[in-house]
Amino acid sequence: MTQLQEKIWNLCKKVPAGKVTTYKLLAEAAGTKAYRAVGNAMNKNPYGALKCGYGKNMVPCHRVVDSSGHLHGFAHGLKAKARLLRKEGVKVKNDKIADFEKVLYTFKK
Repeated sequence: MTQLQEKIWNLCKKVPAGKVTTYKLLAEAAGTKAYRAVGNAMNKNPYGALKCGYGKNMVPCHRVVDSSGHLHGFAHGLKAKARLLRKEGVKVKNDKIADFEKVLYTFKK
C-alpha cells in the first residue's frame, strides 16, 4: 500500500453515512489530480464495509461515486454498492444517486 492510498482511505473515512462524495473531490482533498489513483485505492481498499463491517477502521468506499452521481466501480458489484448506500438512507435509482446535491459531502479546506 502506498502513502497516497493511505491518505485517500483516511479522507474517505470522513464521509458520513447517508452522504456520498466523488472521486474528483476525494482526489482534490488528497492534493492530487490523479482521479484514477483514487479509483484504484478504492478498489484495493482492505477496510471496506463488506470485508470488515462497520467498525471504526472501515473505509466506506461504497460512498464514492462519479461526478454526476452515478455509481461507478465497486469490487463487489454495483448492486452491492447500491444496497449499502440504501441501507444508509441514500436513495439510488437506475445506478444514480437521487437528490445528489443534497447528499454530496465536500471536504473542508
